Amino acid sequence: MKQRQDAWSKEDDLLLAETVLRHVREGSTQLNAFEEVGDQLNRTSAACGFRWNAVVRQQYEKALDLAKKQRKQRNRLLKTEQKKEKEELYKIPELTETVTAQSIRLHQDQTPLTIDEVISFLRSMDATYDIKKENDKLRSELEAVKNEKIVLEKKLCHLEKSALTMQEDYETMMKIMNRARKLVVLDEDDSSRATFKMESNGNLEKIAE
Repeated sequence: MKQRQDAWSKEDDLLLAETVLRHVREGSTQLNAFEEVGDQLNRTSAACGFRWNAVVRQQYEKALDLAKKQRKQRNRLLKTEQKKEKEELYKIPELTETVTAQSIRLHQDQTPLTIDEVISFLRSMDATYDIKKENDKLRSELEAVKNEKIVLEKKLCHLEKSALTMQEDYETMMKIMNRARKLVVLDEDDSSRATFKMESNGNLEKIAE
């Protein structure tokens, strides 16, 4: 007997069931599950919904009830966790970790962690650690710059005082040199003056020094 091209296989039914149960367990809707399966099987969401209600659901009633219970338990735990996180937020002014130990335990109680979830969690922790490490590095560099600025300001103040002292010494030295120069000029003027005496005949005679 030739099978219709649009017929549902056992694998299709299994995919539909697993997807619906997962969406129900995680708090999503069956419509979202139908759309997801439709995208994978190239069918409309209406066709997936009809197949679920007409055929597949009857085989998974117990699993569906269990998924609904897990959803209720999940929602209850989420509300409890959100309340705890609000209380912790008021107690701790600055959070240093993105995921608390309580949220990890909650996720473990819901469903087993997948490899992708573990990798995502570790990456988020690495990102948080890298940001904290970078902040510490920037704080250290800023502190070093502040200290260097203080040292340079002290050196500048010392140089300004030294320059002022040198200027005062230079002015004092120039005053001394000018005074000495004036004294030399006066001595030369005095030494250039000739000394004479009057003789009895009325002539002037130069007196040898």
